[in-house]
Amino acid sequence: MNNNINLTIDNIPVTVPKGSTILQAARQVGIKIPTLCYHPDQAVKANCRVCVCEVEGSRLLQAACSQPAMEGMVVKTRTPKVIEARKTILELILAHHPQDCLNCIRNGNCELQDLAAEYFIRDNPFELKRRGLPKDYSTPALFRDPDKCILCRRCIDTCSVTQSVNALGLQNRGFETMVVPSMGLDLIDSPCVMCGQCIHACPVGAIGEVEEIDKLLAALADPNKVVVTQIAPAVRVAIGEEIGMQTGELPMDVFVAGLRQLGFDYVLHTNFTADLTIMEEGNELLQRLNEGGTLPMFTSCSPGWINFCETYYPDLLDNLSTCKSPQQMFGALVKTYWAEKMNIAPENIYSVSIMPCVAKKYEASRPEMDDSGYRDVDLVLTTREIGRLFRMSGIDFTQLAGSDFDSWMGAYTGAGVIFGASGGVMEAALRTVYEVVTGETLQDVNFTVTRGIEGIKEAELDLAGTTVKIAIANGLSNARILMDQVRNGESPYHFIEIMACPGGCIGGGGQPITKANTKRVERIEKIYAEDEKMPLRKSHQNPEVKVLYDEFLHEPLGEKSHELLHTHYHAKNKKYL
Repeated sequence: MNNNINLTIDNIPVTVPKGSTILQAARQVGIKIPTLCYHPDQAVKANCRVCVCEVEGSRLLQAACSQPAMEGMVVKTRTPKVIEARKTILELILAHHPQDCLNCIRNGNCELQDLAAEYFIRDNPFELKRRGLPKDYSTPALFRDPDKCILCRRCIDTCSVTQSVNALGLQNRGFETMVVPSMGLDLIDSPCVMCGQCIHACPVGAIGEVEEIDKLLAALADPNKVVVTQIAPAVRVAIGEEIGMQTGELPMDVFVAGLRQLGFDYVLHTNFTADLTIMEEGNELLQRLNEGGTLPMFTSCSPGWINFCETYYPDLLDNLSTCKSPQQMFGALVKTYWAEKMNIAPENIYSVSIMPCVAKKYEASRPEMDDSGYRDVDLVLTTREIGRLFRMSGIDFTQLAGSDFDSWMGAYTGAGVIFGASGGVMEAALRTVYEVVTGETLQDVNFTVTRGIEGIKEAELDLAGTTVKIAIANGLSNARILMDQVRNGESPYHFIEIMACPGGCIGGGGQPITKANTKRVERIEKIYAEDEKMPLRKSHQNPEVKVLYDEFLHEPLGEKSHELLHTHYHAKNKKYL
């Protein structure tokens, strides 16, 4: 049975599997058909009509994203009729869209702006009709600018299908149609967990991160501030994409040198506290296994996931590890342990984290995060924000000599590096827990069963005769599957890693905008390649972590650790859920 069909697009013969659309067939042979509402990871909506094309024998233009390719079909994508229709559609969209591109957070990286340029739209014959809707800056993580919304509905699909959060939906009809948070609430009062995946889905600037570059510039210019930064592992592999390089191309030491050029006084690494997290979280898991604690234990590194658990599964908060995220452990330690080591007054330290995640902005603002006696993390910048700052500063990375991290919280192992990928926290924990339990040296540290971009992964590990069952989920729809099992008493697992974002932190809401899983996979590959090169690949081997315990914390799960590195979370109690 022949499962292929043959058609012709712009005089080029194409053979595609049955069920393919014209758009898929065109892309197979390198013919570009413009799209706005189409997203490769979502169901076809066909509501923007920018992808229209001519099909021989059809009176009307057809939407390439939804029209199935048929045997013998003849398609034209570049006729005057098609081009004129696309231009008119774009002009109609632009007639209701603010013309403030120069001030927009997506300027230079906007799908609508790109199409307007490609189709030579200079003067719009349609009258500009702005709705004058207010912006929503109610969260510290992301904002909404509903005037810029083009009703593609990609954010709705991402929020409801990929993330199962259901914080966004449609309201009203016709010209009054709007995408709004649930029940017309502000984002902060909606079920939004601030994962930021809607930012990646949005083709324009209707949703974005709360930009705080000016706060950093003010701190760098303040002679009374000692500005200290930490870099998350997922940032390094993606930052090159923001400055004209390939994924993972910017060497870490050159990245550090670039940050020093910006004016940071000290550059440290979140990987240090990723290693520390494993020491605390691994011992917490063993304590629960040995003493009958609440199982399965959930990881607690992802703030979007924490928000999701607080909102939808408050009855399972006791399953969460009490460990703070590496970002917040770093913040607590930099104003206590590190300040003491460096003889710097903690009130003068301005702690900045560079993160792949917009939810980290919210996490840093939580009332629980001031155990140092100060705001533990003063400012969170996303990968995109630090990329904008690098571009603004005109730093030529090809001319920079590399620079090492500063001491006492700059050393890290390969286990800390892999925190940036889904399954990385689990693998890092297993590398240490295995040796702690068995007393044997783990010869092969590569737990490949935990790796990959699959939504849910599971495995079993023999720890000195005890079988430990683990599961890993990335993306909150997948997390919901595991959570429902736990809630229903059907979960066989002892330890579950959950990351809110597809692919883990490498696909975080603050990373360079991408629609393709291939880019996430590429970032993951770079993460593990860096791990392979590390001389030390187990968290308990980190020499600076050993010094930290010897001089300050004394032991994992000790009194000082609980004071600074652990916390508890609370139900959101949103009454409409």
